[in-house]
Amino acid sequence: MHTDRRSRSPVALTFDDGPDPVWTPLVLDALAKAGARATFFVVAPRATRYPSLISCMRERGHDVAFHCSKHIRHDAMTHREIEADVESGIMALGPSVRYWRTPWGLITPATEEVANKHRLELVGWSADTEDWRGGTPEEMLARVSGRISPGAIVLMHDGIGPGARRDGCAATVDLVRLLVALVRSHGLEPAALDELRHPLPDRNPNFQARGVEWENDV
Repeated sequence: MHTDRRSRSPVALTFDDGPDPVWTPLVLDALAKAGARATFFVVAPRATRYPSLISCMRERGHDVAFHCSKHIRHDAMTHREIEADVESGIMALGPSVRYWRTPWGLITPATEEVANKHRLELVGWSADTEDWRGGTPEEMLARVSGRISPGAIVLMHDGIGPGARRDGCAATVDLVRLLVALVRSHGLEPAALDELRHPLPDRNPNFQARGVEWENDV
């Protein structure tokens, strides 16, 4: 019996560190082929440099969210520097931006104050492909296979950020098809964040467990 995809519980697909002129279009094409929505947490200067990619994300039904203007951990920034980072992002993306994922998913009291001031919802993740490490799509899929459940938020990257151990995102492009198939095999549906119930996790789950001294993942 066919099940309407709209009735399935959502799993959010999210991508950080773009837009990238090479890899983002390929990720968008892979999502289109899979019939899946996603949320892109973008770097403001890259969004300004490649506005057509931001327009393409929105035209294809994806959600554009804010990652950062400068990819710096917030425990190394002052309150005013965090404020300026967000203000630059809002200028680049527009006042309608709703979600904010900080670099490395680290938040401080200043982060929370700035988020509240600008009515941004902080968003972390619950399943990390660790695609920044490199490796095969199958290895990335294995890292999250036990964490695919209703309301899960999967972290991937369509750009190369600080600390990445790869020079391209080809494996992430190939991962999209496998991940979408895995999500649907659980009777769930890949989605953007706006389809999930709130509140959402607001930070890197490893930060919650280990404090600020975790490995330098991106």
